Amino acid sequence: MGEIVAVANQKGGVGKTTTAVNLACALACLDQEVLIVDFDPQSNVTSGLGITLSENDATIYTALAGESDIERAIKPTQIEWLSVIPSTRDLAGAEIELVSVLSRETVLKKTLDPLREMYNFIIIDCPPSLGLLTVNALTAADKVITPVQCEYYAMEGLAYFMDTVKKVQHALNPHLELDGGIVTMYDARINLANQVRDEIAKFYGKKFYATAVPRNVRLAEAPSYGQPIFIYDPASRGAAAYYEIGLEFLERRGIKTAEFKGKGPAQVVDGQSDYDFGG
Repeated sequence: MGEIVAVANQKGGVGKTTTAVNLACALACLDQEVLIVDFDPQSNVTSGLGITLSENDATIYTALAGESDIERAIKPTQIEWLSVIPSTRDLAGAEIELVSVLSRETVLKKTLDPLREMYNFIIIDCPPSLGLLTVNALTAADKVITPVQCEYYAMEGLAYFMDTVKKVQHALNPHLELDGGIVTMYDARINLANQVRDEIAKFYGKKFYATAVPRNVRLAEAPSYGQPIFIYDPASRGAAAYYEIGLEFLERRGIKTAEFKGKGPAQVVDGQSDYDFGG
């Protein structure tokens, strides 16, 4: 049965969507069948993967509202083994509409459960808040990953977010586990960045991801072209970082990655020559 992983942080601008998209792409390039769920009303996963929706297309919102089957909302992407459930700004209304729904915190869980058998991993990109949408994502998830920007205010609010995770564990989802923290926007030349990274590593302990995501222009440019970094520039430092994070993610779960060691994302993408990566 597939594992559901929420990528969440109440603070915006920390590389949350970039991490959700490119971790999902890395796992797909490492021969895992992956679904990414755009659960943020800003719809950045949807646009960042080059998904264009028509008026009648099903989305995560229509599935939650009971207007369409969840299977009808699944769309293919430019990466083999990676599918997406897109969102639109309509999802913002779901937070209000869910308030009056019975067992409102479990609506997403019930919606996604039928898909577990179809994928190795389901990645949920959460909104940058601790509202009802994020609580739904944490209730549906088995694990949670927190991207943390490598700057002074990075630790601010992190303890509060972890307190929310503990409350969800206690009241709604006792099986929820912290998978770890990923440092983003890291520049090794800056002393403060190194100090912050050390503090974040202490905070997460053994659950800290060893690979930091560097500040990388190509990584920042990719979404504007509707492409993940593995298509936009698989030879970039950003792609290399998420490739290593994908390997660590799988190794934590006891999945063998020896055949991918020593390769880079460009080689892995090129190796899937029977699929069109042209986008």
